[in-house]
Amino acid sequence: MSATWFEAVAIDAFPEEGKLATKLGEWNVLIVREDGAFTAFNDCCTHQASALSTGRIRRGTIMCPLHGARFEARTGKCIGGAYPALRMFETRESEGMLEVAVPDQPPAIGERPKLG
Repeated sequence: MSATWFEAVAIDAFPEEGKLATKLGEWNVLIVREDGAFTAFNDCCTHQASALSTGRIRRGTIMCPLHGARFEARTGKCIGGAYPALRMFETRESEGMLEVAVPDQPPAIGERPKLG
């Protein structure tokens, strides 16, 4: 599957709370900084499609605000539940910018967060 790289944020402007929600192409993306490393995910819980960006990042986990499902911030793997892992996107740093590669194909219905 082909993907396109997008500039997401200047590294020095990344929020202190360690997370940033943005839209890149047709994808809602959640970027997490944990111990200085960046990871990017589809901003959609694999349980019931809630936007993960409205949840908390704590002790290396992303917590879904809807039902409390927890996912490892480094891998997207579900912790203590039977839900599929989060869809991860490749990241890279270039000239002070964080870039994220998202698929050129739009997200499927189940990959779009329910917004309200």
